[in-house]
Amino acid sequence: MLFIGIDIGTTNSKVGIVDAHGRMVTLKSRPTVSHVHKEGFSYYEPEEIWGHIANMLQEVTSEVDASQITSIGITSMAESGVILHQVTGQPQSFFMPWFDTCSEEQSDRIATGSDALERFTKTGLKISFKMGLSKILWIRDRDPEALKDGKWVSVSGYIAYRLTGVMACDYTLATRTFAFDMEKKAWDTDFIRHFGIDPDVFPQVVPSGTPLGSVTAVGQALGLPPHVSVAIAGHDHVSAALAVGAIAPGDVYNSMGTAETLVGIVREQKLGEQEYQSGLGYGIHVVPGCYFWMGGNSASGGSVEWIRDIVGRDTLNYDTVKQEVESCEPGPTGILYYPYLAGCGAPTPDTHARASFIGLAKNHKRPQLLKAILEGTAYQQEYIRRRAEEITRQPIHHVRVIGGGARLEAWLRIKAAISGVEFLLPNIDEAALLGAAMVAAIGAQHYANASEAVSAVQQEGQLRRISYEEQEHEAYQQFFHHKFVPIQAQLRNWRT
Repeated sequence: MLFIGIDIGTTNSKVGIVDAHGRMVTLKSRPTVSHVHKEGFSYYEPEEIWGHIANMLQEVTSEVDASQITSIGITSMAESGVILHQVTGQPQSFFMPWFDTCSEEQSDRIATGSDALERFTKTGLKISFKMGLSKILWIRDRDPEALKDGKWVSVSGYIAYRLTGVMACDYTLATRTFAFDMEKKAWDTDFIRHFGIDPDVFPQVVPSGTPLGSVTAVGQALGLPPHVSVAIAGHDHVSAALAVGAIAPGDVYNSMGTAETLVGIVREQKLGEQEYQSGLGYGIHVVPGCYFWMGGNSASGGSVEWIRDIVGRDTLNYDTVKQEVESCEPGPTGILYYPYLAGCGAPTPDTHARASFIGLAKNHKRPQLLKAILEGTAYQQEYIRRRAEEITRQPIHHVRVIGGGARLEAWLRIKAAISGVEFLLPNIDEAALLGAAMVAAIGAQHYANASEAVSAVQQEGQLRRISYEEQEHEAYQQFFHHKFVPIQAQLRNWRT
């Protein structure tokens, strides 16, 4: 028995086949190419994204006994989407990336036309240019005809449509639109109409992993057998929770990519003022009966890529970063880096925040600057972790960690030293992809539930532990409490 996972990320898109024990059989990857329009905004080409996924599907199916493939799960970056004609399926808009700020004016309009706390209790979110509703208003303002007979589908939903002919959205991605009522698990039609949008622009919504149907002739031409079921596995950060085994209330994991996110799980609950003030975002989890909480930094790995672009990627490869960071003295560099190249997330969300270095001295060289960037992202994560502990009343003693950034062990040691928390590194290279395959396999009833799926893929010796020296932890904690937090507050006051 084999399962396919598809993961469309900001940097790369991947297609892989795993067996019933979660072992990777074959994997293909392509860059996720964003383009810049002459007007200045970024976009994806729908046909280009589909072409890469289709090619990879054809490659992986040719390397296995395809008759053994039973299901496909698709996960993706959360807020990105496109308007498709509901009959022909032809794109009627650009494929909007989550990170483009072109819809800031529309998000401000939504904020002005709604009560922030009331919306949070329904959506689990504070409005942002990232959200689907902001993007839809931007599309309509730019081209009033674009929404006619159209449906907004996520990246996952678009690939699912190309394979099945069904337009749908799962709960986890619906909660990233700002138009979904989590408690009712339905589109908030009155709120959508308030902004002159026909609620029919949103497709049917289903629990994560729900089979949408079998592959059509399009999928069969790629080597997929006709019996294969297709499901939207949802938000990449949330589907990955299954792969790392973070499926019980209190479990937390850290996803380190271009953006970095701390993700936890709680029972479904009524959200209120306390959760709103936390700065965390909430949504429906792939595990039934649970919500996820999330706090992130949009430019964590992005900060490393930023400095590499400045210095020169050939000059500053990851081996060099590792060597130079490890050449530094243990403990704080004395440099404060605030990693807000793309705004600040939880616990003090501010899309207008900008990055900064404070405390540079002439004795600081490139190794200290590189280490300061890693420290700054780790301070920000610690800021989020402490707020999450406070709001959930669940102590966080261990954090599972995945993603490209986890390959830089020096970074993990800095994180552990700053937080005083043990980091657990699963032996998983593609957690979002594996999680997507597991979510779809549960939906197709190959596993009874999330616990059974996790038990099937967990292996002995899977977790490597990254700890810290107590003396170094104390030094970092002093710096965090007396420098990072107070100056962060001053910067926030200065921006406002």
